[in-house]
Amino acid sequence: MSIPISFEYFPPKTDAGADKLLAVHQELARLRPTYASVTYGAGGSTRERTLATVASLRQVGIDIAPHLSCIGDRREQLRDILQLYRAQGLRRIVALRGDLPSGQVGHGDLPYAVDLVRFIRQEHGDHFHIEVAAYPEVHPQAESYEQGLEHFLAKAAAGADGAITQYFYNADAYAYFVERVRARACSISITPGIMPIAQFSNLVRFSDACGAEIPRWLRRQLSAYGDDTQALQAMGEEFVGRLCERLLACGAPGLHFYTMNQLEPTHRLCRRLGLMED
Repeated sequence: MSIPISFEYFPPKTDAGADKLLAVHQELARLRPTYASVTYGAGGSTRERTLATVASLRQVGIDIAPHLSCIGDRREQLRDILQLYRAQGLRRIVALRGDLPSGQVGHGDLPYAVDLVRFIRQEHGDHFHIEVAAYPEVHPQAESYEQGLEHFLAKAAAGADGAITQYFYNADAYAYFVERVRARACSISITPGIMPIAQFSNLVRFSDACGAEIPRWLRRQLSAYGDDTQALQAMGEEFVGRLCERLLACGAPGLHFYTMNQLEPTHRLCRRLGLMED
């Protein structure tokens, strides 16, 4: 089955973590993803680790798309990073606002993702394929659904090539968001972000922090498994697998997996979806 897929990793904090991630990426690269992205901490807090992770993963031969967030940074810092990535032959960027580091007051020279998209286009023209974030269930800091929609459309108008959504577990939220975007004559690709379900407490913590809704029935069912990790993962794989099938059936252009630097949850989903060759 030919379905465009991509993966997201975060920069490890230790050498052992870096070695493990490289092994995970080598295995997932066998699925021939379009690219793999690497996250970037608030205010550039993981800048050096992100750069090192990008350099390591590029050895595998798959396109790497570094995240770049702008809040709290200066134009000169962002310009240097973009020039470095271009010199290294990278052609993809995931452009984000990011979160303001704790205790920092100033928002930097480019306070919003739309400003970063414009800056990249001004500095590098069409060299970079730019992905931005989309929030089918509304950005947690947006005042309304309409405001969130307008912010997304502004990023597209500024020059974004495509978007990756925050993960969600409600296919109708994705379908409605795409419908509203298309109604405004915006045609950029909107790829759903997929979060495998492997551990309940972590999922709840991540979801509460980023505004991703876990449907009440699903939260109740997952919590009922308690320490039975095997049963929880089996149920999670079944549910998320069906979600992916629904998304593809309604026209999603591909799938972007939030791997959490783990092989098996994403590997099992890809196997279920027929994305692996024996």
